[in-house]
Amino acid sequence: MKRKQMYKRIAAVFVSAAMLMGSMSMAYAEEPATEAATETEVISSEETSEGQTEENAASSDADTSWMTAAEDAPDVAGLECTGKLKLDYATGFDVYYYENDYALIDVHDSAQYLLVPDGQEAPDGLASDVIVLQKPLNRIYLAASSAMALFRALDSLDCIKMTGIDASGWYIQEAKDAIEEGAMQFAGKYSEPDYEMLVDEDCDVAIESTMILHTPKVQEMIENLGIPVFIDRSSYEMHPLGRTEWVKLYGAMMGKEAEAADFFDRQAEVIDEMEDFQNTEKTVAFFFVSTDGTIVVRRTEDYIPSMIELAGGRYVFQDLTGAEATSSSVSLSMEEFYAAAKDADYLVYNATIDNPISSVDELLAKNELFADFKAVKEGNVWCVGKYMYQATDIVGQLIRDFHLMLTDGDPSQMTFLTKVSD
Repeated sequence: MKRKQMYKRIAAVFVSAAMLMGSMSMAYAEEPATEAATETEVISSEETSEGQTEENAASSDADTSWMTAAEDAPDVAGLECTGKLKLDYATGFDVYYYENDYALIDVHDSAQYLLVPDGQEAPDGLASDVIVLQKPLNRIYLAASSAMALFRALDSLDCIKMTGIDASGWYIQEAKDAIEEGAMQFAGKYSEPDYEMLVDEDCDVAIESTMILHTPKVQEMIENLGIPVFIDRSSYEMHPLGRTEWVKLYGAMMGKEAEAADFFDRQAEVIDEMEDFQNTEKTVAFFFVSTDGTIVVRRTEDYIPSMIELAGGRYVFQDLTGAEATSSSVSLSMEEFYAAAKDADYLVYNATIDNPISSVDELLAKNELFADFKAVKEGNVWCVGKYMYQATDIVGQLIRDFHLMLTDGDPSQMTFLTKVSD
């Protein structure tokens, strides 16, 4: 048996035993209320798989227009830095390039990951808190659903072998088809992964959303199997294009930086075309009702309010930070929401977590006070469906939807928004 697989199988026995000794709690929020940095040990892969696309990240004869000078490069075991990934909107990460095709991904307020080239090893003297990702990364467990569209944009879905969502939960047709055809396997949700499958499939890396921070024992168990855990924090980007620009991070993982830059530039052009939208000064409340009756809205400095502003509207909460500075969402009592949003011109129900609503009666069933809202009285209640959260590659379409909504445009031209019937 190969040494890496033997190590993982031995670890799997201990993990399975640990699972029998206790149960793990589960959480269902969109993002965690707090972001605690999780220390992880260095995981070094001792063998690589075949079939990875030829890397072009830092070779001297490759297109490096996506790279810029790096004056703030972290020290990596004495390696000389050759440049830094060029970013326009994303603020949650940086990627630094070093000699001999090494690269360091620095996810701010989280962890650092060293991309080690195929056939090479982590350099001696590497800091103990840097997580090693051994290329090629072509046997990925993807539990961060928002990243699937970005891998699709890179034509790298074949590197996703396992997912945390079954076929019925995917709104990306290619992912659904891949699972139904057996090219991908459902390996359990983020809070209950199939550890044995991760080992048997020789998983290279588990890409998780920040939801994994609700279940730290799960992250620890995956790491104890010798599988590094990468936490995607794209949902914390304040600009909508910042979230999409994480395609460049995954481009670095796949050795497709040039392709990622080209794709992102095309998306940026869509946003640039909207710069001339005149603001209507109409106000929009974006929210959903949680099971306990509280109203969950987005912080003012979040990509959804930014989309509304780009579309020509005004987010109704102009100075909302919430108790937790690291959370993108804020929970309000109905009374607090009523005071701020009663006179909003539009209500947009966020069904990416809750079930979509198709009628005002369904909204009133959640709380009868909605009957007093201006938007309800004037028939301006809309709903954004579950697909939106997975569609990180076409954020411009939601901005267009908001603009059409604000200007009484044709609903049939909308991608994500649907009007709620009276």
